[in-house]
Amino acid sequence: MDNFEARLKSVLDSTANITTDFDLNPQFKNLATKTPRPAAVLVPIDVSDGQAKVILTKRSSALRHHPGQIAFPGGKVEAFDASVTDAALREANEEIGITSDVAQTLGNLPNHITVTGFTVTPVVALIERRFDERIDKGEVDEVFRVPLDFLMTPSNFQIQSRKWQGTERFYYTVPVGPYYIWGATARILRGLAERYSNGPN
Repeated sequence: MDNFEARLKSVLDSTANITTDFDLNPQFKNLATKTPRPAAVLVPIDVSDGQAKVILTKRSSALRHHPGQIAFPGGKVEAFDASVTDAALREANEEIGITSDVAQTLGNLPNHITVTGFTVTPVVALIERRFDERIDKGEVDEVFRVPLDFLMTPSNFQIQSRKWQGTERFYYTVPVGPYYIWGATARILRGLAERYSNGPN
C-alpha cells in the first residue's frame, strides 16, 4: 500500500493545465460568459479493506441541477471554509458521512471548469478505515465503489456525444456495471488516469 500511495502522490499536480467541459468542444468555449464560482469535490479512495476503490455517489433524482448523475461528493466553497480542502471534506461529511479523521488528503488535481459555471478543485484523499456511511437523501440516492485499477486504465474511457441545445457535443464517459459515469466526473477521472498510467511504476 505504501508503494501505491507514493505513486498516487507522485502524479498529483495541481499546477498542471486545467481541464474543462469544453476540452472536446473548443468551439463552444467562448460561450462561457460567467466568472466561474469556486467549488471543491473529494476524490475518496477507499483502502480500508486493502483494495483501492473510488467512492462515488449517484445524485438525488430530486435535485434541480444534474439529478441522477454520478458525481464525487462536493459542492460550492463557502465563505466560512478555510480552504478548498476544508470545503471538500465538509461536503463529503454532509453528503455521505466521511469525517476528516478517516480521510488522509494527498493533494489536489488540476482545477476543472464546468459548463455550469464552476471552477472545481478535486481533492484526492485515502480513506484508510471504515466510516459510518450516512447518506443525505436530499443530496444523494446511492453510494458505490469502483476499483481504482479500472478507473486508472485510459482505454476504459470512451468519447460519446449527444445533442444539447440543438448542437452535437462530445464528452468523456466510463461505463461500469449499471453506472454511467460521464461529464465533469469522467473528465476528472480521465485526467488522473492518464497521469497515473504514465507515472512511475
